[in-house]
Amino acid sequence: MKGADLFLGLSVPGVIGVEDVQRMADQPIVFAMANPTPEILPEVAGPHVAVMATGRSDYTNQINNVLCFPGMFRGALACRASTINEEMKLAAAHAIAGTIRADELAAEYIIPSVFDRRVAEAVARDVEEAAYRTGVARRERTGDHIKIADSAI
Repeated sequence: MKGADLFLGLSVPGVIGVEDVQRMADQPIVFAMANPTPEILPEVAGPHVAVMATGRSDYTNQINNVLCFPGMFRGALACRASTINEEMKLAAAHAIAGTIRADELAAEYIIPSVFDRRVAEAVARDVEEAAYRTGVARRERTGDHIKIADSAI
C-alpha cells in the first residue's frame, strides 16, 4: 500500500491497520467494503485519509448496491429491455454519482444516501436511455420523451 492513492477493500475485516494507511500517499482514499466489519474502521483510518467509505449504514459514505434499485429495474422495464448490459450499469453508476450537486459534495458526502429520492428517478431515466442507445430496448419511444411508468420525462 506504500504510496497508493486508493485502497479498495473487498476482503475480510481488520486486514489493514493505521500503519498501512499512513504509508499511503498524501490524502488517500479508503473504501473498506468488507461487511459487516470493514478492513479498517472509519474511526481508526479517518484522521489519516481524505475520504473514507464503507458498506455500513452507520457511517457516512455508505457504498451499497441498493442505490441502483429500483431505478435499474424501473428503467429496464419501462423500455422492456431484453437484457441489462454494461452500458446500462454504467449509466446507473453515472446517474448515482450525478445526483450529488457540486455544492453538496464533501469528504463525508461523496455518494447519495439510500434514502435520497432523486436517485431512483435519475437511475431509471439514464438506464432506459442507455437501453435505447444500445439497441436492447424492445419498446418504441413515445414521441420525444422516454415514458417511465406513468410519467413522461
